[in-house]
Amino acid sequence: MNSTITSFRSQNWSLIISLVTFAFSLVPQAAEVKSLSLDECFEIALENNLTVQIERINPELGLYNLKASQGVYDPSFFFRYNYFDSQQAGRFNTDLGLEIPGSTTRTDAFASGINGLLPTGGNVSIQSSINQTVGDNFNGSFEQFAGRTTALQLTQPLLKNFWIDGPRLSIRLAKNQINQSELTFQWRTMNTLVQIELAYYDLIFAQENVKVQEKAVQLAEQLLSENKKRVEIGTMAPLDEKQAESQVASRRADLLSASRNLIVSQNALKNLLSDEYTQWAEVTIEPKGRLTAQPVLIDLQTSWDKGMSARPDLKEFMLALENQGIRVKFLRNQLFPQLDVFGSIGYNAGNAASYRAAFRQMTDRDNPNWSAGATLSVPLTRRQERFDYKSGKAQAEQLKLSYKQLEQQVMVDIENAVSLVKINLQRVEATRQEREFAEAALDAEEKKLDVGKSTSFIVLQLQRDLTASRSNEINALSEYNKALAQLSLNEGSVYDRHEILVKEILTSQDNVSHPLLEPVFSE
Repeated sequence: MNSTITSFRSQNWSLIISLVTFAFSLVPQAAEVKSLSLDECFEIALENNLTVQIERINPELGLYNLKASQGVYDPSFFFRYNYFDSQQAGRFNTDLGLEIPGSTTRTDAFASGINGLLPTGGNVSIQSSINQTVGDNFNGSFEQFAGRTTALQLTQPLLKNFWIDGPRLSIRLAKNQINQSELTFQWRTMNTLVQIELAYYDLIFAQENVKVQEKAVQLAEQLLSENKKRVEIGTMAPLDEKQAESQVASRRADLLSASRNLIVSQNALKNLLSDEYTQWAEVTIEPKGRLTAQPVLIDLQTSWDKGMSARPDLKEFMLALENQGIRVKFLRNQLFPQLDVFGSIGYNAGNAASYRAAFRQMTDRDNPNWSAGATLSVPLTRRQERFDYKSGKAQAEQLKLSYKQLEQQVMVDIENAVSLVKINLQRVEATRQEREFAEAALDAEEKKLDVGKSTSFIVLQLQRDLTASRSNEINALSEYNKALAQLSLNEGSVYDRHEILVKEILTSQDNVSHPLLEPVFSE
């Protein structure tokens, strides 16, 4: 009965493996093999990775935003024309006993000038105007010209909007936005490079694991062949042969699973390297080199110092604190009364017989005039300004606490990463010894089986143990290298570890100079 059940299970396994093998054979094979080192993967990704391309545009957008905010100081030209028509009906003056005829007046007025804001928060303008009035009254028809030119008119706040106003606030925030976008770009690029490194090691592990499973299939098939011979000569029971057949089927299933993981690892790395996935669909990436475990001297305090000084996300948060300080300064300035001084100097043209005469009076500066004054505006409560200022200070304090929280989390992450590197290095040595002992144990047990002092079941178990040990060893090597990559990210030392220059990253696409490399940060 047991023999029948074992035979039935073996037949089912054989059918399942055949179907899976057939399905796997339908997967299209890659037509091209690309042998790539990790550095070559980085180079390709810095040109083609979509995340890097997206983030590379943000500093450029920040520069455009800065230039747009500075446009508030661009002067504007204006021209104005008005036409006036006034009519007055005739009337009888009882005191004089006379009929006073009606009158008609028509005026054409022209004005033009240039206005602009000053970096001090003031406003300056230069303008001129002239008008012509014609009409008729009881004295008859008349024509009159008059003009006025103001050489300079200035308004300057002395309290509110003096230290900082809306335009200057926008410009300073826009300058910091450029720096923030650069730091965000660096941090996202670091994360992308580490993702590529992790995917690269995963691909090597997947390839090596396929080789391990192939060796496991070979061992199982070899044992099955030997067991068949032993059954034929009567030195082994048929049950041992069926157990070996089951082991072969199981190892083939593991091989298919490892092959599937290899395909997934290939696709994950391709996705990180390309912006046109279809161009990589028929490509097989062959990593150069093998997984090794090079010991690295690691000091927790040194790693903390690196993280606190090099992490772009911490620097970006510092700029957010600076931005909030600028906002608080602006809100504090809004608490002051509005005190504006103003003045103007210019020349008039009185009644003239023609446009030429009016212009001559202005250009000859016959009728100078000037004015000066001040305007004081004091809100009765300033409720909105006071609570906006309090809210701004509270937000600044909240940001300080959030920064402290981020610093603490960075320290925890670094300490965890340092511990993981050390443990994984020890695990590499432990799994190496495990694999060596498993090989020795299997070899000894196979020799005992040859002389009839062991069983097929024990050999099968030791084969499984050896396969697991080999897989554990390459996994430990992969995890150690991945832990080093993760530590470099937590320290913010990804560029230094791989000797990548930020300037090269910013200018890597189309060989165009990046806006951040231009001197646009001067106050």
